[in-house]
Amino acid sequence: MEDMILIKQGELVLKGLNRRSFEAKLIGNIRRRLKPFGEFKIYSVQSTIYVEPQSGGCDMDGAYSAVKTVFGIVAVARAVACEKDKDAIFEAARRYLGDELSRAKTFKVEAKRSDKSFPMTSIALSQYVGGMLNDLYPHVGVDVHHPEFTVHLEVRDYAAYVHSPSEEGAGGIPVGMGGKVVSLLSGGIDSPVSTYMIAKRGVTVVPVHFFSFPYTSMQAKEKVVELTRILTQYCSRLKLEIVPFTHIQEEIREKCPEELFTIIMRRFMMRISERIADYNDCTAIVTGENLGQVASQTLAAMAVTEECVSMPVLRPVIGFDKREIIERAVKIGTMETSILPYEDCCTVFTPRHPRTKPRLDEVTEAEAALDIKALVEEAFANIESVIVEVS
Repeated sequence: MEDMILIKQGELVLKGLNRRSFEAKLIGNIRRRLKPFGEFKIYSVQSTIYVEPQSGGCDMDGAYSAVKTVFGIVAVARAVACEKDKDAIFEAARRYLGDELSRAKTFKVEAKRSDKSFPMTSIALSQYVGGMLNDLYPHVGVDVHHPEFTVHLEVRDYAAYVHSPSEEGAGGIPVGMGGKVVSLLSGGIDSPVSTYMIAKRGVTVVPVHFFSFPYTSMQAKEKVVELTRILTQYCSRLKLEIVPFTHIQEEIREKCPEELFTIIMRRFMMRISERIADYNDCTAIVTGENLGQVASQTLAAMAVTEECVSMPVLRPVIGFDKREIIERAVKIGTMETSILPYEDCCTVFTPRHPRTKPRLDEVTEAEAALDIKALVEEAFANIESVIVEVS
């Protein structure tokens, strides 16, 4: 019995006249994500996307895991199709879910009938198949409120489908429908989560990392490449822009007041990110800043930081507790890499007493000692672009 994958769309069903374009983008993203796992027929009917293997060599386990990381999907289930007949549906349930049923202590059957020409109501079909399964597995009790295992039946336009409980999808909107941004990606915990969250809203991401060799090691650089690789599960292929930042930090240390090192450094990051954004047709900058977490992330400091650019600066995790960020990092798989002990450029030349409420006039006065335009262009001209593919 050949199984398939049923995919339930999330908020795409609310998109009105734009829904077809969102759905087409989602199907395209699914198709690209499943390419390594074999040849599949992918199509959509009645807000459900069907993924059918076209050869015996398809890796269904790999495909099933992969589709759960595609934004725009709210739920995923392995299923089997059968004839729209009550006995055929029972037989499919017996053959496809028999092992799970035999191991369960209690079960119930839930049916949905979107094809109203089917002669039985949803309740009647549930009762019929449930009764037949109960006769077949008398040791498994029936519990309609809190069952250990649920058999799901769907009678749709082209066939009936039997599946076990769905698993949660990534949610959000298909990547490619929400514009394009640059996202600052350090080696820490917050920025990968921030990048993930903006991508979840359908945004195409260009990750940007500031690298200060030899003050930060090559291991720190590889750590960020690995974080980017993990994010490709959700964002697809990414172009990581690695910016040489050593000269700028040395100039700041030599010519600017120590208590303003961090805020001036972050203003350079904004300027360079805007330059990269313009080059890549992006319309916003994304950071992993979290309000009040460190000295450079007070409201006053963030206002001064973004004053030097004209495009919007988005901060997806700004209101999160650290615990919430860590929980999300664990869920998306970046946490173990983020906590590897390789420091990023933000730890270089850290002031002993950073200014938490900097004034714009004093910061711009301090920056007057620097050739800002030349430093930005030098860094931009020496960017290393690394293409990171979905593994």
